[in-house]
Parts: sequence; structure tokens; C-alpha cells
Amino acid sequence: MAKKSTFASMSAASLLKMRDEIGRVLSRRAKELKKELSQLTDWSSSETKSPKGRKSRKGKKVAPQFRSKKDPSLVWSGRGATPRWMKAEMKGTKLKKENFRIK
Repeated sequence: MAKKSTFASMSAASLLKMRDEIGRVLSRRAKELKKELSQLTDWSSSETKSPKGRKSRKGKKVAPQFRSKKDPSLVWSGRGATPRWMKAEMKGTKLKKENFRIK
């Protein structure tokens, strides 16, 4: 890069010319990078896929499949760990997970 004093000694016209040239170089490089990025990723697909090719379920809403017998406002989709309310209701009874299924 040029010294600070070199820029100070340049005329306004030459500085503007240099600015325009730098702008052209940067825009050309940006186009190249965008082209490379489009080749690396498939922007046409709206669904994200995991590395193994399966569709990602992260963030997707799932309808509840299980409902509490004591408090109908408590529901569970069936994913993840068994909820505490279900464990508490099953404890000491013969109730199984299927007894809470929404029909």
C-alpha cells in the first residue's frame, strides 16, 4: 500500500480515478465470490437437509399426540423425553404411555 504522503501529494482527479478503479475491482471480485457461493450451495431448495440427506425437523411444529388425564391443557407431541406430568400420573398406577394418546 502506498505511503500516506503519496496520497496527500496526488491531485483530486487522480484520487477519484483511483477510487473508481478500486470500486470496479471490488465489484468484479464480489461477482466472482457470489458465483462460487451459488455453486457450493443449492439455493433453489426451500427445505434444509441434514448431511445424511434426511430432512431437518428442527423448528417444525408437531400436533400433540398425548394429553394429561388430570389436566387436559397439558399435552405432549411424543418427541423428546417423557414429560414430568406423564411420569407423575403413571407412577403407582397401571397406566401406560398409550393410555394418554389423543384419539
